[in-house]
Amino acid sequence: MKNVYILECPSNLGLKEPYPGHEPGVRMLPDWLKQWGLYDSIPSIRVTRLEAPAYTMNLDKESGIRNADAIVDYALTQKRFFEKEIKDSVFPFVLGGDCSVLLGPLLALAERGRHALFYLDGHTDFIWPSLSQTGGAGGMAAAFAAGRGPEKMTNISSLKPYIDEQHVWCVGNREYVDWYEQAIIESKATYIPLYQLRSRGIQSCVASFLNHVEKEELSGFWIHFDVDVLDDKLMPAVDSRSPDGLAYEELVELLVPLLDSPKVAGMTLTILDPDLDPSGLHTKKFVEQISYIFKEICG
Repeated sequence: MKNVYILECPSNLGLKEPYPGHEPGVRMLPDWLKQWGLYDSIPSIRVTRLEAPAYTMNLDKESGIRNADAIVDYALTQKRFFEKEIKDSVFPFVLGGDCSVLLGPLLALAERGRHALFYLDGHTDFIWPSLSQTGGAGGMAAAFAAGRGPEKMTNISSLKPYIDEQHVWCVGNREYVDWYEQAIIESKATYIPLYQLRSRGIQSCVASFLNHVEKEELSGFWIHFDVDVLDDKLMPAVDSRSPDGLAYEELVELLVPLLDSPKVAGMTLTILDPDLDPSGLHTKKFVEQISYIFKEICG
């Protein structure tokens, strides 16, 4: 693997309040992971922090998205940073924050060529405001990446779509509600819910994705890793919980070959909420596993 460049994006702009007057705690994710030793175990050449705009619950009337203008401004800040600082010799590891922090890196990639997106999440996040019950961009990030949704979110810098829909792979969903799944089933994206991932086999799924990248002659791919894809017993510190999820052994089997690919362009990690793991019990185990994965890659 290339040298790792950690980019801290402590944003909660894409989420609603867990209860009135309280901001989502995911903005503390980078500091929390650093406290529990993640930075010490990854050979990062540099750490940079991009502070996010102030959080509100404001719902943008034009787009139907909370904090829409702030999210767009933040994505442009990330894009400019990538253009200036992220070179081919480094691996950008973006620590959110909520899933809306994905937009900035994808804007930068869209100007560098055609890419795929491996969206590893306990939800598809492939919906738009008319389907959303929260107005939170974090729950619509995969759809925005593919150009589905309001122009304000999907056509930043006139780069729509950031990822062609047929190159979006949503993997690991376990929100088996008809209307929710239907949005992605009717799209050109590849949809592999958790039960199908297991029945097909993780190695087969990863191999199919990497073959797709090669066959389509893409410049590379981005990994988006939302920790709520993990088993709820292992990682309950998330805003939208549901039973089941990936075991750590399955996560290793999945991420190691993806991160080991010369085509990988970077990864976002999102949604772990320190407020929901005050003792650090679950975070400690999570950091151990992520550290192990990077050691497998970096040697």
